Amino acid sequence: MKNHLLRALPARLCYFLFSSWLCFLPYLLHAQTQDLSSLASWVALDAPTGHEHLSTDRLLTEFPGWYKDRYGNLIKTVGSGTPHRVVACGLDSYAYAISQITNDGYLRLHRIGAGSSHPLWDQSHQGQHLRILTTDGPLIGVTAVANGHFAAQHRHETSIITQNDLWLDVGAQSAADVAAMGIDLLDPVIRDIPAWSFANEVAGPRSSARIACAATMAAAQSDLNGETGSTSYVISVQQVFGWIGLGAALVNLPIADELIVLSAGEALTRREVVENLGTRVDAVLASRVMGEIHLLSAATANGDSLMESVTLTEANNLLQSLVTHINPANSELPNWLAAPSAERALNNEVNRWGSSQNLQSLMAVERLLDQLAEKSAVPGHEGPIRDFIFNQLPQWAKQIAQTDAMGNLWLEFGAQGPANIFIAHMDEVGYEVASVNEDGSVNLNRLGGAVATAWEGQPALLQLDTGSDIDSMTNPPQLRGVFLTRADADSRQPGSIQAWFGMDARQLEQAGVRTGMGLTGYKEGHRMGAYRYAARSLDDRVGSTALLKAVQEMDPTQMSSRVIIAWSVREEGGLRGAAALAERLWEKVRRVYSVDTFVSSDTPLESPHFAYAPLGSGPVLRSVENASMAVPVELKRNKSIADAAGIDVQIGLTQGGTDGTTFTIYGVPNAGVSWPGRYSHSPAEIADLRDVLKLVELIKALAAVPADAP
Repeated sequence: MKNHLLRALPARLCYFLFSSWLCFLPYLLHAQTQDLSSLASWVALDAPTGHEHLSTDRLLTEFPGWYKDRYGNLIKTVGSGTPHRVVACGLDSYAYAISQITNDGYLRLHRIGAGSSHPLWDQSHQGQHLRILTTDGPLIGVTAVANGHFAAQHRHETSIITQNDLWLDVGAQSAADVAAMGIDLLDPVIRDIPAWSFANEVAGPRSSARIACAATMAAAQSDLNGETGSTSYVISVQQVFGWIGLGAALVNLPIADELIVLSAGEALTRREVVENLGTRVDAVLASRVMGEIHLLSAATANGDSLMESVTLTEANNLLQSLVTHINPANSELPNWLAAPSAERALNNEVNRWGSSQNLQSLMAVERLLDQLAEKSAVPGHEGPIRDFIFNQLPQWAKQIAQTDAMGNLWLEFGAQGPANIFIAHMDEVGYEVASVNEDGSVNLNRLGGAVATAWEGQPALLQLDTGSDIDSMTNPPQLRGVFLTRADADSRQPGSIQAWFGMDARQLEQAGVRTGMGLTGYKEGHRMGAYRYAARSLDDRVGSTALLKAVQEMDPTQMSSRVIIAWSVREEGGLRGAAALAERLWEKVRRVYSVDTFVSSDTPLESPHFAYAPLGSGPVLRSVENASMAVPVELKRNKSIADAAGIDVQIGLTQGGTDGTTFTIYGVPNAGVSWPGRYSHSPAEIADLRDVLKLVELIKALAAVPADAP
């Protein structure tokens, strides 16, 4: 039994008094949660091949008794003399190195070593947040992906993404910008994923290899040894190159009478004697290991994929096998020990801002985006966004705020007369539960134009809310899991996507999972460079933020025009919330301004022949889209108002549709005011905070002019 359970005296007393296993349940659940958290912390360590010191230096500080050899391996020896056993694991993770910095500030990547054998490893890094591990600390960048709104232009691109297709966007506009950020050629780059566990599983890149190292550390720190002799524990480096770190360690250790290697897992548990580990290290093994080589590993699911997973049961079995192998008389498992947490990214430090005179305003916009973008709200589940916006409204606006049965939120104020309505949507693309299979795999429906390749094989979050529009929960509990990945992919696009939460159908039902519940991926907002901001759901959390900021800065008693500010629901995949607003309000509306993304071709993957609106060059007057356009007289009017207010704007044509098109059937002109964005409908969406700030000013300028004024 685990040590921490043996120490649970109240639980033992409960058992003897009441003779019920239920007395132990809270302690068992707490122990399981603690163990999963400890194991996940090992998976989350930053230790790319050749740069393992980023974690080994922290491990040396955290755990006594270890030393680092000249090759960078961590070694601890328990006991003395013979027989001498060596227990080893490989700490390093698959990583990329920066192979090129382009003149326009993009980074190209190349694998360090052969890397993962999974066919979708590189593809699982496109359209995602990555960590650049500079000498000054980690920075966040995102990898470019084709705009979701431009799917027609990319329909013939069917080949699986490789490392040669990856472009890393760090918010720079030139190579000089990249240098100023402290980014150099050959800096390692890894996927940015937090410690991830769910149900009874731990998941993440090379999770089975990292759990092997967690077992190595647990055994070493419990001073596990045989009844005689000594045991040297090795947390080795550069395993990706063929266990060469282990070879370097063996050369400087006493001859090993036995070598026990804890390795990355496969679909089945491995407990076997092997003759070699690979040609690179076999010559050393032949001269430095006199006895058997034992290979131990835990069974893993989705092996070698980005979200490879291992159950706690399998991790405990691995640790039990190690203990039994070293000392069969020892029946007590060591405690799992948490690894030190990874260093946070530097992107958000104040001294990384540019020279803008509007620093405080830019920081205020960033703070709002941090809170809005990181909330999950797929169509029909907008409660968290609606409630946040309402709570951030000034008191005068709260008093006049209205909602309808669908969950739309709007304000109407200012002088009497025809109104201008500004509308942004609160939902985001994502998925919903379609059905649950008996084994617990969850079938999903796509909501909106989510870029499916950017969700497959990624962390998953399911919102356990009612999904009843206006009654949807403010902060629903979330269930962690993973979006499943194809093991034998031969084309880029998945036919369908499923999710897994570590439970069967009955357990999911008991946890409250129902059809129609929404799923998104894990997301976190990050500023990149001086002014860029990246997060999943910037479409249309930027528009929602801009409207909120504009209202916060308006004085309703000074408005010489009638204004309606609205936040809609269910825009993605149907414009349903806006359609309800149009039916309700059209008679009093003179024109509608859709405040939404201008999907820009300002990316390394798109042609600039249309939709070219560079980020940082100002908001966009949206002139033509798939389903609507701003008629010339309206476009000219809006440009004149912007010019009079001293606001530089761009004018452009792009693909997609906006909420404003639902008003046009009632004869209400639609004129979109937008922010230029990259990588639409993916986790890598980017906006420029300077554009957002100018968009706020543009909204206020347009709102100040009476709707019936020419």
